[in-house]
Amino acid sequence: MRSAGPADPSWRGGSWGERAHAVLCPNPSPMTLEGTNTWVLAEPGSEEVVVVDPGPLHEGHLQTVLQHVRDRGARVALTLLTHGHADHAESADRWAELTAAPVRAVGRGHDDLAEGELLRVGGLELLVVPTPGHTADSVSFLLPAEQVLLTGDTVLGRGTTVVAYPDGDLTSYLESLERLRDLTGSGTAASIAPGHGPVVPDAAGTVEYYWQHRHQRLDQVRAVVPTLRPDDGRDLADLVVERVYADVPRAVWPAARLSVLAQLDYLGLLDGPAD
Repeated sequence: MRSAGPADPSWRGGSWGERAHAVLCPNPSPMTLEGTNTWVLAEPGSEEVVVVDPGPLHEGHLQTVLQHVRDRGARVALTLLTHGHADHAESADRWAELTAAPVRAVGRGHDDLAEGELLRVGGLELLVVPTPGHTADSVSFLLPAEQVLLTGDTVLGRGTTVVAYPDGDLTSYLESLERLRDLTGSGTAASIAPGHGPVVPDAAGTVEYYWQHRHQRLDQVRAVVPTLRPDDGRDLADLVVERVYADVPRAVWPAARLSVLAQLDYLGLLDGPAD
């Protein structure tokens, strides 16, 4: 889930560098932007590919991804999930049936991804970078050969993401942004291949914007809470959304409410306004 505005018709997926290609799922909405980016990763000339986030249970999309892999003369050797939300992972079981490839993620039993784990498939290398906060199981993947970071919903191609409280939490999210600041600030990751929206060529600038934006929102919540008085019809979170998120479309206010709950929890204000 995210709060990032309407779809951009210019984004249709496609290649980024020599090793990454996005197949765009036809599931656009205010919450999914143009749709889910299913990333197909492979070393040039390799007959093995990694697929990141096969997406929702949309048979047409799965067949399109599979045909793209076949057109490369390759097969799916590994599937990775950035997190468990349905628009990224609902099709995981069906995709495993179609490809016979293992599916790996955080929180999926014995095959969990580990922090700092180096994945090697057909000469391709990917580094596992845990980035909880949007959800508890959110994870990113660094493609060192391209200096590209695949971020799922942790950082988007446009707008800002939602901290999906209570599964997601703001403390973890801010810690994840710090981790990404280190990667992007050092140049280890120069661009971002997000789960939704276009590729971000300025990884460092975008992560810094996310960091500043989160702290600005916290300052806004701190300032507005003492002025609010919940009534029988609306609780504190609803009132904060109306005041602090007045600049975002109402269609994403339910998602903004989740972020507000995460902010109030972070500030210790979930029980009501400050005294």
